[in-house]
Amino acid sequence: MTSRLILISAATSEALREARFDDGSPVDASGLRAARTAAGAGAVPAAGRVWVSPTARCRQTAEELGLQGGSVMEELGSLDVGRWRGATLAEVSAKEPEAVARWLSDPESAPHDGESVRAYCDRVAERLDAAAGFEGRTVAVVEPEVVRAVVVRALGAPEQAFWRVDVQPLSVTELSGRGGRWNLRAGRPLA
Repeated sequence: MTSRLILISAATSEALREARFDDGSPVDASGLRAARTAAGAGAVPAAGRVWVSPTARCRQTAEELGLQGGSVMEELGSLDVGRWRGATLAEVSAKEPEAVARWLSDPESAPHDGESVRAYCDRVAERLDAAAGFEGRTVAVVEPEVVRAVVVRALGAPEQAFWRVDVQPLSVTELSGRGGRWNLRAGRPLA
């Protein structure tokens, strides 16, 4: 049995443009146009199952891509950054430079009183393991950090690699495999 998991990163938002930790902001006008263009061009793959991250940005992206009715998967939500939520990385770095440095270098660190990168990768890996049990194609519209966590776990890379994976808005990362062993194709544009 071959499983295929296609991750589509959400369209752009103001928070993403400003390097702001997720604050629930919606997709911006250019992101909406880009998603509609991709849908109109027939770029969205057919799926047996559709999963959607619970963020507003992902739900809007899925809708614009014509992927209505997908299952909202809480474990595919954003990395919980605790008290840093809504702040920009620059703001947090200015106030708490040591905490940011520790967080970016130690995957077990959670100085923001939220979730560590390791705990986040574990959470996302549960859904990745579930995907391995489905034959056929699952399409998931997710936040960039979900893609990072999936790539790290699929490749068996250390969690320190999490921050070294760049994920562009509306890009596609595909995994295919059997028995939990995944092959990866990363980063192609959706349109």
